[in-house]
Amino acid sequence: MKTSPRWHRWFLPTVLLLVWLGVGGALGPYAGKLGEVATNDQAAFLPQSAESTQVLKAREAFDQSETLPAIVVWTADGETVTEAQQAAATSTVGALAGDAGVVGRPSPALPSDDEEAMQAVVQLEPDLGEGLSAVLDEVREAAEDVPGATVHIVGPAASQADLSDAFAGIDGLLLGVALGAVLLILLLVYRSFLLPFVIILGSVFALGLASGIVYALAERDVVRVDGQVQGILSILVIGAATDYALLLSARFREELASRGDRAAAAVASVRRSFGAITASAATVALGLLALLASDLTNNRSLGPVGAIGIVCAVVTTLTFLPAVLALLGRVVYWPSRPKASDASMEGHGLWRRVAAKVDSRPRLTWVVTALVLAVFAAFSPSLSAKGVPLDEIFVNDAPSVAAQKTLGEHFPGGSGNPAVIIADADRTAEVTAAVRKTEGVASAGPVSTSGRSGAGEPLVVDGRVQIDATLTAAADSDAAKETIERLRGNVRAVSGADALVGGYTAQQYDTQQTATQDRTLIVPIVLAVILLILMALLRSLLIPVLLVATVALNFLATLGVSALVFEHLLGFSGTDASVPLYGFVFLVALGVDYNIFLMSRVREEAFAYGHRQGVLRGLATTGGVITSAGVVLAATFAALMVIPLAFLVQIAFIVAFGVLLDTLVVRSLLVPALVIDVGRRGWWPSALARTGTGTAAGARHPE
Repeated sequence: MKTSPRWHRWFLPTVLLLVWLGVGGALGPYAGKLGEVATNDQAAFLPQSAESTQVLKAREAFDQSETLPAIVVWTADGETVTEAQQAAATSTVGALAGDAGVVGRPSPALPSDDEEAMQAVVQLEPDLGEGLSAVLDEVREAAEDVPGATVHIVGPAASQADLSDAFAGIDGLLLGVALGAVLLILLLVYRSFLLPFVIILGSVFALGLASGIVYALAERDVVRVDGQVQGILSILVIGAATDYALLLSARFREELASRGDRAAAAVASVRRSFGAITASAATVALGLLALLASDLTNNRSLGPVGAIGIVCAVVTTLTFLPAVLALLGRVVYWPSRPKASDASMEGHGLWRRVAAKVDSRPRLTWVVTALVLAVFAAFSPSLSAKGVPLDEIFVNDAPSVAAQKTLGEHFPGGSGNPAVIIADADRTAEVTAAVRKTEGVASAGPVSTSGRSGAGEPLVVDGRVQIDATLTAAADSDAAKETIERLRGNVRAVSGADALVGGYTAQQYDTQQTATQDRTLIVPIVLAVILLILMALLRSLLIPVLLVATVALNFLATLGVSALVFEHLLGFSGTDASVPLYGFVFLVALGVDYNIFLMSRVREEAFAYGHRQGVLRGLATTGGVITSAGVVLAATFAALMVIPLAFLVQIAFIVAFGVLLDTLVVRSLLVPALVIDVGRRGWWPSALARTGTGTAAGARHPE
């Protein structure tokens, strides 16, 4: 067999390796620096055009200085709050005026109707960053000077501090867990000491490159990064880069066994894997970019950031990995050695037997598998996407959650999170009356020049006033959201008021409504993109439609299982409004990956051996690597569970379980059985539909 000149065999691979070592050294640290340009501001999660977002922007004019409120709640250790305790509470928090991080003078302590608790509001600077927790500690220490009372801190400041704590150390912890899981799986599956480290190094280089690009863009406000986007980027890049590397390294092993020349094997493995890897990456990247059509800010942020990560994963797979494989050759698989059987079906005993089982009863196999998945899918409508209650946002016992419960026990359920109404000043009385008569509103009043609601002359800014309304129901409850609907109807009925309703509950309601609209818009876009890519890759019409249908069925089945697990095992009463959309984009796009890996190989084999044998050989030769890739991807997404936020735990379970279901059931049983049963007509208009084999007898390469 003719081989390349000796210098060709090492020069280009060496140059590529040196380039990637330079990239890793220069950009690797940026994977740990994204937190510097990330924001966990809740405004990042709001719909851009929603009414509550308009109110949030309008409120800025009413704030003489932008602040972050912290609500101090005291509960009496005795039966009721005494006048002495109330005076002491007002005095202790009042003494905070002028302290670092505190804006203005805190409000006096006001008792609850049951006289068992009291509350005061301390306004803090909004950009304290990591110093927020320290300022809250100072507020708590001052408030604890009230004898005979227990102190709790609640409100936006407390929630933001807990959110920052949840994402603290995300870079090192998440990356360490994900890489550790990947390394362990690769060592167990491939029983090679060097290959897993090469693959891990490639994924780290991809993450460093992606992080460097995203950092530069975020620093210039081209893209927005928050803690969730940051965490998903790390997992997505590691998982995708590892998946693509497994596919290419498996093909390199086959080529090396049949060719013997490592340089030629590296070139051949890239050429044979290029179509599948780039098509797979395109489905994920374009699926993510479809999120740009969302009206939710963090969805639009994830789209380009995730797509950048996928592109970087492909670039490292097609350049760094082949270079290392060409330089190391068989050494990379030590202590095992590629054998001639690795290039044939004989080298895939387990999956050859699976293929034989599928071949024996293809119609029964796909019908039974589809029915089982349909049973699971029947539970998918029970997955509630109405939002996660405040007491379930954090998986662990966050201080702000416990404090919110205490606040709700003694004050109206909406205390600390009022509905905010912005209206024309000359209709203040009429709007306030309309708000007060709304069912579900405990109290309401215009914000005065002193900054308090209903006390003194209303503060008028540009002819507009702000009216705060405390709701009777908990701010995150369905009852509160229903109150928002009634409230909007009542204030809009006031002629000439031009009233808008916002606040925490309105934001949750608008987010939920927008998420539903996003799913209606984005899901068809993603399906259409995937279908077009599959048609271009496989050059047929029917099989791509069937593949899209199988991954959609897998997604619905996963949602059904998730609905049961979330409610009955994990105790979630609801899911974040964006969870179904995120789950769809990740699971469908990534699920198509495995079908692309399988069917691109099936098509190649069918040109040489015919349709039926092509399916069986494709399943046998790709079974091991695709299963390994699925397990690795599931493990990397499962690593998101180390971040104690319900949203990420829910996403982690949906993607991890769905990928395993797709890898072990859909791709192994449903797809090959269905393709066999459909027959070669499924390849129309390709030549395979007419002859069942390529135009040249024994041809190995697709048309």
